[in-house]
Amino acid sequence: MQSFQDTLDQVFRAMLANKVRTFLTMFGIAWGVGSLLVLVGLGEGFRSGQHRQLSTFGNNLVMMWNGTIPAVANQHTGMRPYQFTPGDEAAIRALPQVHAVTGYLFRNDLYQVSPYANTSSSVLGVEPNYATVRYMPVVEGRFLNDNDMAQRQRVVVLGSKSATLLFSGRPMIGETITINDIAFTVVGRLGSISHGNNDGDNQKLYIPRSLMLELFPLKGDNMATDALSSIQYQPENREDDAAAVAAVHRVIAERHNFDPAMKDAFNEWDLIKEEKLIGAIFTAMDIFLGGVGLVTLGLGAVGIINIMLVSVSERTSEIGLRKALGATRRSILAQFFWEGLLLTGVSGAIGIVLSAGFMALLQDMLTGKMPGWDPPRLVPWSAALAMGSLMLSGIAAGLYPASKAAALDPVEALRKE
Repeated sequence: MQSFQDTLDQVFRAMLANKVRTFLTMFGIAWGVGSLLVLVGLGEGFRSGQHRQLSTFGNNLVMMWNGTIPAVANQHTGMRPYQFTPGDEAAIRALPQVHAVTGYLFRNDLYQVSPYANTSSSVLGVEPNYATVRYMPVVEGRFLNDNDMAQRQRVVVLGSKSATLLFSGRPMIGETITINDIAFTVVGRLGSISHGNNDGDNQKLYIPRSLMLELFPLKGDNMATDALSSIQYQPENREDDAAAVAAVHRVIAERHNFDPAMKDAFNEWDLIKEEKLIGAIFTAMDIFLGGVGLVTLGLGAVGIINIMLVSVSERTSEIGLRKALGATRRSILAQFFWEGLLLTGVSGAIGIVLSAGFMALLQDMLTGKMPGWDPPRLVPWSAALAMGSLMLSGIAAGLYPASKAAALDPVEALRKE
């Protein structure tokens, strides 16, 4: 009885006897597998890059800004402006659908001076929980706390670029700057929170909201003395954020006397909805690219079946001689089956290794170089899909030609040239 080692020896001798054909077949399969993995890796790179980009704003976040109420729904005439207040924030905080909420006011017409330089960066009056709702990486000192709010402490936290502009690398914690000639003590510095090429958040300064309302309230006609610029919140349930958004709309509409069905009255950005939309787009892209890759592998399997059938035809006399000398149907079947399986399996492994190496090289070269995009990376499910498809292709590519070879009559096979 022929051993498995003998079968493999025959397989390798047959493959080496047709080096060019074997190389081209393996190259086609490896190229198809590598292309599939790189394409899916590119899609996942875009997905993770967009997720990382959105996470620099904050996790599970919905942002709302002061808006205008149309006189008639879907009409942009006779618009009546409204501003948020701490009362609106308190009403939203009471909703069971809301996990956390923060409100702030914003001024970009204030002037800052340090002992070394001056600038006119944007100033935000925020609450202590702003650092938990939004992404605020404190790299030196601390962020604002409840005591700062309650005591209206004249303290300030600097964004990374504001710190550079005002202190140029010098020590700043405990130092004093002035905002419109009012002294503030620096208690913290943030790391970079730029969003792609937009580094506006790095140029901001943060002071207690209670103090901001007292010293630098928002200006404008019919502006409430406690008007806020924005309210931002996190839904209790990320998967059902629409319920939280609808509840917040009802509260704001009721407090400002308009119909919550007037969508034009709300000026908001739902990052959860945005991320879900981006995820759906890239999932569809992965499915499409995966389908293209599977079709490519399927065509490769057809090519291998074709080549194996040609191999059977070319080796008809050899098969007849082996069967006449006592080779069993099973041993003939095994030889051609393992030849097809090895062609696909080895080719697929080579494609996976080369594509993984190529993507690792791109990771080293391009990580952090392109905002909103991460270099492609090997996605485990795509590699598993490729290998599973290759195994099925290899079995299909081996079984049919093998059965054709094993079914040959030895006498008829020996008569063919």
